[in-house]
Amino acid sequence: MVQAYILIQTEVGKARDVAAAIDKINGVVRVDAVTGPYDVVVLGEAHSVDELGRMIVSKIQFVPGITRTVTCSVVNL
Repeated sequence: MVQAYILIQTEVGKARDVAAAIDKINGVVRVDAVTGPYDVVVLGEAHSVDELGRMIVSKIQFVPGITRTVTCSVVNL
């Protein structure tokens, strides 16, 4: 399995709705609303990097209220 943290900026007042919608997506392990430069942080996982990328591009980024995402792949050092 590959994992990544997806850092999400939302429209003002939309963090709760965005987090709730993302929590229903298959492959999402954890969703947290946070403070700071990002509004929601998601831990996602998939069987391959390509599958993870498809989840982010075709599912997460289509959630209404999202203005920007940054994906941080998890590495095993």
